[in-house]
Amino acid sequence: MDRAVGADDLVFECNDGIGRITFNRPQARNAFTFAMYERLAAICEEANSDHAIKVLVLRGAGDKAFAAGTDINQFREFKSPQDAIDYENRIDRVLTTLEQCRVPTIAAINGFCTGGGAGIAAACDLRIGTRSAQIGFPIARTLGNCLSMSNVGRLTALIGAARVKDLIFTARLVDATEAASVGLLGEIVEDLAALDRRADEVARLVASHAPLTLNATKQAVGRLQQRLTGDEGEDLILMCYTSQDFREGLDAFLNKRAPQWRGQ
Repeated sequence: MDRAVGADDLVFECNDGIGRITFNRPQARNAFTFAMYERLAAICEEANSDHAIKVLVLRGAGDKAFAAGTDINQFREFKSPQDAIDYENRIDRVLTTLEQCRVPTIAAINGFCTGGGAGIAAACDLRIGTRSAQIGFPIARTLGNCLSMSNVGRLTALIGAARVKDLIFTARLVDATEAASVGLLGEIVEDLAALDRRADEVARLVASHAPLTLNATKQAVGRLQQRLTGDEGEDLILMCYTSQDFREGLDAFLNKRAPQWRGQ
């Protein structure tokens, strides 16, 4: 069952047409609960209908992370194969809602941006990062799960198939310079203070431009990126999430030890 979003878990405010979304669990590197995912989707839906909102800026609280993926404790509730399917369907739905949001979205990235957090950043229109940004999908060395077809498609459209395989196979985090070179970042700034300033500058610039032009461009790019539906990859999700390896990865992560993979 979803934990209710605490008053400070995900903060949203809007001033002068700029909606600011802050992932506010710095003690957990802003890892997402299921309820936080739902709140993010609800804000995007609000932006679709509220034309006072011109742009959304997404950032993580504190100085350590943008978002370190899904809170691992959420996976402890999995009891059946359907839980895995439901989880990936939820992520697909939320990230698609973010990607297709009427207004431009800007990810302001500092520190760790991993797993689901990197998925959120990839679904945004623009990404600005500090030199301390570290981006990646280290699932091959942590939990042994997988990305959905939709998320693989989104990431492949952004950085290309070869780089997707490189990132996931090596399970490494790329620094800001490499992230910019492959398309994961559009701009690098020196530090957190500069990130806040630059994200605000870009947000104000974008908010001043013709909304229909921006919306048409988002929709046009989206139509060019045809993707397989989530159910076409359910066999892959089940292969990973129902495996002994996934349970081993989860236990190893929670107990701070190296997992012993068996390929089963």
